[in-house]
Amino acid sequence: MRSKLNSELRMLSQFSDLDSDQLISIIPAEGDDKEFDDIDEMELPILPLRNMVLFPGVVLPITVGRKKSVKLVKKAYKDNKTIGVITQRNSNSDDPSLEELYKYGTVAKILKVLVLPDGNTTIIIQGKKKIEAVETIQKDPYLTAKVRMVHEDKLIESEEETSAVINSLKEAAYKILELNPDIPQEASGALDNISSLGFLLNFLCSNINAEVKEKQGLLEINNVHEKVKTLLEYMYREIKILEIKQEIHSKVSSDIDQQQRDYFLRQQMKVLQDELGGEGPQQEIESLRKRAAKKDWHEQVAKHFDKELDKLGRLNPSSAEYPIALNYCEFMLDLPWNEFTEDDLDLKKAQKILDKDHYGLDKVKKRIIEYLAVLKLKQDMKAPILCLYGPPGVGKTSLGKSVAKALGRKYVRMSLGGLKDESEIRGHRKTYIGAMAGRIMQSIKKAGTSNPVFILDEIDKIGADFRGDPSSAFLEVLDPEQNDSFLDNYLEVEYDLSKVMFIATANSLETIQPALRDRMEIIEINGYTLEEKTEIAKKHLLPKQKKEHGLKSGDFSLDAKGIKTVIEGYTRESGVRNLERKLGAVSRSIATHIAMEDEYKKRLSSNDVEEILGVAHFDKDKYQDNEHAGVVTGLAWTQVGGEILFIESSLSKGKGRITLSGQLGDVMKESATTALSYLRSQAKSLGIDYNIFENYDLHVHVPAGAVPKDGPSAGITMLTAMASIYTQRKVKQKLAMTGEITLRGTVLPVGGIKEKLLAAKRAGIKEIIFSDQNKKDVNEIEEQYLKGLTLHFVKNAEEVLEIALLNTKVKNAIQFELPKKEK
Repeated sequence: MRSKLNSELRMLSQFSDLDSDQLISIIPAEGDDKEFDDIDEMELPILPLRNMVLFPGVVLPITVGRKKSVKLVKKAYKDNKTIGVITQRNSNSDDPSLEELYKYGTVAKILKVLVLPDGNTTIIIQGKKKIEAVETIQKDPYLTAKVRMVHEDKLIESEEETSAVINSLKEAAYKILELNPDIPQEASGALDNISSLGFLLNFLCSNINAEVKEKQGLLEINNVHEKVKTLLEYMYREIKILEIKQEIHSKVSSDIDQQQRDYFLRQQMKVLQDELGGEGPQQEIESLRKRAAKKDWHEQVAKHFDKELDKLGRLNPSSAEYPIALNYCEFMLDLPWNEFTEDDLDLKKAQKILDKDHYGLDKVKKRIIEYLAVLKLKQDMKAPILCLYGPPGVGKTSLGKSVAKALGRKYVRMSLGGLKDESEIRGHRKTYIGAMAGRIMQSIKKAGTSNPVFILDEIDKIGADFRGDPSSAFLEVLDPEQNDSFLDNYLEVEYDLSKVMFIATANSLETIQPALRDRMEIIEINGYTLEEKTEIAKKHLLPKQKKEHGLKSGDFSLDAKGIKTVIEGYTRESGVRNLERKLGAVSRSIATHIAMEDEYKKRLSSNDVEEILGVAHFDKDKYQDNEHAGVVTGLAWTQVGGEILFIESSLSKGKGRITLSGQLGDVMKESATTALSYLRSQAKSLGIDYNIFENYDLHVHVPAGAVPKDGPSAGITMLTAMASIYTQRKVKQKLAMTGEITLRGTVLPVGGIKEKLLAAKRAGIKEIIFSDQNKKDVNEIEEQYLKGLTLHFVKNAEEVLEIALLNTKVKNAIQFELPKKEK
């Protein structure tokens, strides 16, 4: 029941000092409402109620404040003291019309009118009978309406059922009184004295803890069974709420008692630990405070740490938050704030280390030496963000160790392949369960210094999903202008990463977002030549494999020719990863002979290599002759280096259709269409009968049909193949080409020049055609790679065809059958 019952009883108790004839009974006498039984309709002044509902038989104190209501009360009290009381739909309305009131209300008698010292008028009224408002009679000076008396259904006739209903209602009411300590004991006495089911229903409906709308609904119900059912639902709901409140209160009290008990026990434990000399939580906190005093960190960081340590001291060691707070404080202390290793600025020594560990890679070595030179002169500089870009297996990752060794710094490597969660970089908020710092800060902690060489491996393979975009998180990490104040979500204070030397590695730049790529200095690492691979195998790979397989340096040897056989026959890559695996297979074979005490050859030749590794996987020379028209050698770039490919074309009688095959991408198909369009426009200058285009179908095929191919660099190759097939002229022997073509015949530059050049050299190509604009790329390639090659730089397609096509026709040239011209 609502505490309103409390206020009602207190209000009525104010009249306890009146004479007995002035006392107001809250329980009506039998037949008290009979005076309205014979009346069907009457006109009544209507008193609107804001937030309460009056039920028949119930005594209710009401404070009257509105001017119209005060006039109504004074007039009615002088007359017959009878008024209509109806609840208004909108409690905020100050002057409601009849339409703004509920349809049903109660006719009531004014029992007392009191003018309180504060000027407010309070009336005590008693409901008599339910009424239905019919129409408005007048609005001023107060609302008067015509009302109809509502005769409710007869109560339950069976005494046994009536008694059962009364008992059910009273039991629920007693339960509410028991659970709600705010309701005075007088309410229990009032319930004991109620014997009428009708009044009991109205009394409980008036005092139940329910919304005004729900109470109005109870007033409007005429069927007794339905009214009892609805009322009990509301009462059981209130009982449930009160039980939950009591349970919560009980638990809170229990927790407070438990905390007091824990505090007492902790104080006793502290005394015992002091006596025994053991280390308790306080000693642990003091130990952390002493460590913090030795840290060389900024004042802001020190204040933050002291705040967290004080918070730790206030926590119960057995609580779940204690280990989280302790781990956080220990993590802050473990970080190397302002702790740096001293750089070794001996440039000649650094150059020797880099040359010893890696063969080639001159661009990277030069950039590292430049960095050391500036650091030596300036003594302080922001570390550069280098990105080593190139095919797999060329030594990008292992170069980081050599750089760290050359600088005398700690080495840290972080693999980014498949990383999709941004919190892996920035960390989690420490409020989450299982929160931890990001991998950047964890790696710095592991390094124990704030200026390590930090390798960000496979930065091009970072992913993104619903957990965030890690590559965007790296925008702050890899910006020299911002990373001096890097903020990890777990750490919550800024950390200086500007002294860290970040070196990123990538196989492709296309998948790196532009903003991140812009923050890095891109250094391209190209594939190795045959000579370089041979040297790397001799100096690095073979000794390493011997050591890993338990062999001594003198157990076997492999000459340059044998190494060359492994490279050309069993690997086809830009790097040396597969070469290392094959040398490992050779080493395992020798180790098996030694372990089984068999005789074996210590000097291995090419034939011995083939015997160990089996039949060669690749042909040394893929180049094909030029005896067939329409077959031209092109150059392609792949992630594992350069390759040569063939563009084949053929003609057959038809209606001038073109067919492209070999799993070509859209760009490559467009290149073929462009080349054909240019060729048709130049047919006359090339001596091609235009009728051939209309009467023969063209088929262009790129072998290795299972391998997807795309890109514009095959443009001039396709043009040459088409020109050869339409003219039946031979293509120059051992010639390869690469370049994009436009409709006007302009030859545009392409990428991957060094890889393509090395692929051509491996295949025995002697001459290569490049775009004139690729001359700058060729000038950057070392002279040793260009030996034995003749390079042609062209500006347009005419030059390409002039170089590529011989005046000699192929054997078995097609004799074109064209329709005869009409005279």
